[in-house]
Amino acid sequence: MIVELPDTTTSKVSKELMTMRERGGVVALGRVLTLVVITKSGYEEEAIDAANEASREHPCRIIVLAEGSADEATRLDGQIRVGGDAGASEVIVLRGYGELSDENESLVSALLLPDAPIVAWWPHGVPEAASQTSIGSIAHRRITDSANEEDPTAALFNISSTYTAGDTDLAWTRLTNWRIQLAAVLDQAEGDQRITAVAVEGASDSPSTVLLAAWLAKSLDVPVSIVAGPAGTGLKRVLLSGSGGDIELHRPGHDVAELHQPHQPIQRISLPRRSLRDCLAEELRRLDPDEVFGEVITEGLARTNLRSVENA
Repeated sequence: MIVELPDTTTSKVSKELMTMRERGGVVALGRVLTLVVITKSGYEEEAIDAANEASREHPCRIIVLAEGSADEATRLDGQIRVGGDAGASEVIVLRGYGELSDENESLVSALLLPDAPIVAWWPHGVPEAASQTSIGSIAHRRITDSANEEDPTAALFNISSTYTAGDTDLAWTRLTNWRIQLAAVLDQAEGDQRITAVAVEGASDSPSTVLLAAWLAKSLDVPVSIVAGPAGTGLKRVLLSGSGGDIELHRPGHDVAELHQPHQPIQRISLPRRSLRDCLAEELRRLDPDEVFGEVITEGLARTNLRSVENA
């Protein structure tokens, strides 16, 4: 069910939601958090679809602040989605115009679930300092996505310079399975195997490639180089050069990777590119700060020599 509320107020939106609950049995019981999505015009549906899918694992109230025109007369248009149009959540879409076109805590304060954590998500448009924005300042977790920026690497360094506990980025979340595989390989490596250098290969527009290099640089304390491949191809390869031979994790396509280790047969490993829904759902599982990401973005990134990038 979708109800349109043109030229409205947040108070009227809240009252309409209560009326729908009483009239149609729509309930908010079991909602575990409020997810506030701050997005650009034209990208609302993509974000809502991902949030709806993630809400099946984490029932929540979704409030979407969709960018409106600052040049039009000041007004607020609202929309409420429940039932099949909202997954396991309630979706409230707010589009402000004029003085209400900017992100504003006052637009969401009356709609937040009481005594529930708040997660802020910017699917497009990494803010200058997420924790200092109007919404970010009240959120327990703040999720950005540097992969959607014009210059993803510059966005990472901006996040690094303004990092506050509770910040995270989906470029990091997309690395979860790669980090699991590499950690397992390093744990199983023979005792006399010492890693001396690392090369990470990935798309030139992939911030995940940079973050993986930063994680390995901090974890292994060895030189790490980045090999940039064609844009849009994602993360492709990690080469660990060691005293006992090289270890290589290579994903030639999108789903299956090959693990090459000294004196062992090649192993084929399922390593698909992760969907937006999967990444968002993972971030909603934890409401405490991601300390490893904090260390990588503030310390590991500074140790990554991006000037070593070679065009593949």
